[in-house]
Formats: sequence, C-alpha cells, structure tokens
Amino acid sequence: MGKRISIECAHAASLAVKLANVDVIAAYPITPQTHIVERLAEYVANGELDAEYINVESEHSAMSACIGASAAGARVYTSTAGQGLALMHEMLFIAAGNRLPIVMGVANRSLSPNLNIWGDQSDMMASRDCGWIQIYAENAQEVFDHTLQAFKIAEDERVLLPVAVCFDGFHVTHVIEPLITLDQEEVDRFLPKHRKAVYKLTPDQPSTWGPVAGPDIQTELKVQNEWALNSSKDVILEVWREFGDLFGRYYAPLETYKVEDADAVILILGGFAGTGRVAIDKMREEGKKIGLVKLRLYRPFPIQEVKDLLTRVKAVAVVDRAISAGGLGGPVYGDIRNILYDEEHRPKVLSFIAGLGGRDITVKDFKRIGEKVLDVAAKGHSEHKVDFIQVRI
Repeated sequence: MGKRISIECAHAASLAVKLANVDVIAAYPITPQTHIVERLAEYVANGELDAEYINVESEHSAMSACIGASAAGARVYTSTAGQGLALMHEMLFIAAGNRLPIVMGVANRSLSPNLNIWGDQSDMMASRDCGWIQIYAENAQEVFDHTLQAFKIAEDERVLLPVAVCFDGFHVTHVIEPLITLDQEEVDRFLPKHRKAVYKLTPDQPSTWGPVAGPDIQTELKVQNEWALNSSKDVILEVWREFGDLFGRYYAPLETYKVEDADAVILILGGFAGTGRVAIDKMREEGKKIGLVKLRLYRPFPIQEVKDLLTRVKAVAVVDRAISAGGLGGPVYGDIRNILYDEEHRPKVLSFIAGLGGRDITVKDFKRIGEKVLDVAAKGHSEHKVDFIQVRI
C-alpha cells in the first residue's frame, strides 16, 4: 500500500491521472482547475508521464481534441471548471453520444452573470443531462480514488461512457489534505496499463462517426445512450467493490452518517458534507435524532438506494449549491421529490439553497437547516417551499 502524504487536492487528481498512464491530455487553464493540468504538464515535461499534452485555444477545443483522441483508441483526460465547462457544453453530448470513455475532472465553479471564480455546483448542474456518468468527491482521498476508478468504469466494454469526477472549487481543490497513495504496481493491478479499444477510428478500417441523423433514427440513438447510462450503475458498483477489496477503501452511491435512528436527514453533494457532520454531532449531543446523507453518484441516479434509505425517515432537507432557474428549488431537490413521488410512505422533502458563489456554509447554517427539517418531521406537514440560506435582503 502506498504511503501517507499531504497533498493539494487538485494535485491528487493529477497524481491519479499520472498513475493511470494516460495517453493524451488536452486542456485549457481556468481557475480553480488550473493546478491539475499544470502539474500534469510538469509530469509530461520532466518525463514522469509518457503522454501527448495538447495545448488548445479553448475548452471547446480541449473536449474536441479529447473526442478525437479517444475515438482513435487513446486513454484521455481533461479538466475544467465553470465557464470552461459551459463552453464545452456542445461537445459533452458528442462525447457521450459516441460512447467515448473520456475522464474529466470538474473543479466546480459558479457561473455568470458576474465574474465569480469561486465554487458552487451550478456549472455541472447546467450540464447534468449531458449523458456523462457523474461522481462527486469530498476530499483529496476521494478525488484520487474516484479519478482512478473513473478510467476503469469508462473503459469497461459494458459502459463506454465518459465520466466526470466533480469536486468543489477552492473548498476542495486548493486545500492540502492527507492522502494514502498507491504505487504504480498497485494501480497496474487494478487498471490495465493501456486501454483496449474495441471500436476506434483507424485508417486500416475506415468508419464514419457522428453523421447526420434524422427523425427516423435519433430517438433510437438517444434511448440507447439512456440504457447504457442506467446500466452503467452495475459496473460502477462492481469497480468500487474491486477497488475496496484491493485497497480497503469501499465506496457506495450514498454515504450515510448517523441515520440509523434518525427522524430526519440532511442530504448534500460534495465537500461541505464534512461541515454537515460536525453540525449533526452537535445536534445529536442535544438529543436530536438527525443524520446526514452524502450523495456520491449523481448520474446514473441511485434510485433504489435513495428510496430504500429516505422512505425510512419522516423528512429530508436537500441542500443544493445551484438553482434550477425558474423552477422550484434546486436540481437535486427536484430529483429527490421525483423519485419519492409514488412511494406510499414518503418523507416530506424540503429545499435549501446555500453556498452560491463560494459562500461558506457554516455549522450554524447546517444546524438551522436541521432544526427546520426536524420541525417538519415532528409536525408531519410543511408549507416550506424554498429556503435560500444567508440571503441578505
């Protein structure tokens, strides 16, 4: 087993990509993901990583280059954030639709109108329906592990889909944390050194990818992609079990904290789950039955796991770090309500939106959310719609 080191979380992603022995990296700098590709450029320049590093003029071009390289059979990586991901938006659908196993790190960052370089999850949520597998990491260890796992998941012949490993800009990317590394031999035992591409563009066997598709075929293409994405969950769980058996770190679509006897839970994605656990501990000391659920696998959505867990409690507070503009609440809140709608014993679901534009979500904020959801659990009803945390108006 590798040694325990301290590392910037962005560099944990870089280290995983290096150990994955990628063939091609195509990327464009944008805060707060730049540290990832800077470190990868250093690995390539000093000979630690034998890969083609493609300097491009934009994030749209970065994803285009990744699509071409992946179609040719290469193991491919890129990373981006915020407006960079938005500029890639068109190409995200092409990567997924062509079943290309690209891995991308997303250092989640707030989108415009104003120039805000800090972290929330509005960028990936704006592209949540792009057909990519989406995994949210909380800390350096998860960033490292999930990045390695992403290559094995994406390249599995039963999947062949791109994977986005998402982690909070600044609150995760720029924090130095402990990491248990793996050495190259261990990684090679888990992940083949080179991708075995079953379908690829090659002059030896010319083929056409992504031609014009009319109404007579588009529906079938989209449905096949949807089947593939939903079916990928079995492979994701299989890869996570294999990783755990090898290295002792097991992962699941949902990570729970003190939910066994809880009347209510707080559900969240990403790095602020740690702060939420502190608030749960304080409320437990006060005798309040509340727990926390961290949603790790966002696409494909772990429908059955969510049903099995949340139908046991009386109320759920969903904390989104993005707004579903013009709708009701945040995007994850909408997903949770939709999944639970037909359940006979469904909990009350409350929407909270917090941490926009990188604003800190404090223990006090989580306790306020906890008090509200416990009150609803006790009363059995709520007029609660959407609660924007910390709004100064």
